[in-house]
Amino acid sequence: PNSPPTMAEVEMEAETPQATPFTLAMIAGGCAGTTVDVVLYPLDTLKTRLQSSEGFIKAGGFKGVYNGVLATALGAAPGAAMFFSAYEGMKPVLLKANGGREHWLQHSLAASAGEVAACLVRVPTAVVTQNMQVGQYGSFMEAVRGIASSEAGSASFYRGFWTTVAREIPFSFIQFPLYERLKKIW
Repeated sequence: PNSPPTMAEVEMEAETPQATPFTLAMIAGGCAGTTVDVVLYPLDTLKTRLQSSEGFIKAGGFKGVYNGVLATALGAAPGAAMFFSAYEGMKPVLLKANGGREHWLQHSLAASAGEVAACLVRVPTAVVTQNMQVGQYGSFMEAVRGIASSEAGSASFYRGFWTTVAREIPFSFIQFPLYERLKKIW
């Protein structure tokens, strides 16, 4: 005689954190990241050109707003996949470290780890993309070769890494605890 679960048992089960499978986090994160980055790419191009030292018009103006989108598209899925894989992977580790009790700080720390992992892909992608957006290189491969052969070599791809990490972490530190909380109440 299996009796139906009580309301308290159903609510308790709903509040129990469930680990997201690594593969699901990678695929979902990769798809979401690619979609957002490609759809919003023209706005990013215009912003980059507005910030260009040579001026908006000389940097390309409104022409070729998809210049460099290949670099973004190639980096978006791996970057987002790395973020969500690290984020979802750290959540159970931090939960266990806190004796199985969930706390908002766990989501903040997991998101911070996710940002560091994602920036390993995002920063080189951004370096290539920004150089192409302002017309410094005509193709993806030309940009990769040019940047790699610069004075700093391969390290040039990571110029601004820690600055980018420092910019991203505060957003995720706040966003993901809110995200996790809102998932539970809705």
